[in-house]
Amino acid sequence: GAVICIQMQLNMTSPMMPAYSTGLATRDILLLEFSSAVLCLILSGKVGSNIASEIGTMRVTEQIDALEIMGINSAQFLVLPKILAFMFFIPVLVVFSIATGLFGGWFIAAFTDMIPVSRYIYGIQTMFVEWYVWYTIIKALVFSVIITSVASYYGYYVKGGALDVGKASTNAVVASSILILLFDVILTKLLMQ
Repeated sequence: GAVICIQMQLNMTSPMMPAYSTGLATRDILLLEFSSAVLCLILSGKVGSNIASEIGTMRVTEQIDALEIMGINSAQFLVLPKILAFMFFIPVLVVFSIATGLFGGWFIAAFTDMIPVSRYIYGIQTMFVEWYVWYTIIKALVFSVIITSVASYYGYYVKGGALDVGKASTNAVVASSILILLFDVILTKLLMQ
């Protein structure tokens, strides 16, 4: 949020732009893209690799085979709780990301002379569209399913040893990142008509 505020203020030099444009642009960038897509790209690297390596290690050490021998549906037992937990927690992370981003912009307005705080706050409040908040949460929910299911798939079907678990973890991160970018375009087209 701080960097967005600085960039917007430095690059909006036209006298035709209203004084509150920096706050408005900071808010809309955070709501429309940054707090869902960029956050989930970062989380796909951290959470996705952890899930893939955890489940992959269980596959390599034959723990999943032991579950199946005991008559437990291993995919449901291992994958479903991860998907549901991430889906429940991702809205919290998105709202936290929005709040800290807006606070970062306020911090720049308050502690530098780039933009007055009153203009920044007025820009945040101006022409607020509630749908943007729901839009970013819907996108993040879809991205959370992509991150956990792709990582679980790569971990669940790993074959070999520890080296293959590392490869599966890397492949899960790459595949989920590409799918997040693809679904970002699709969801933007579907939800922002």
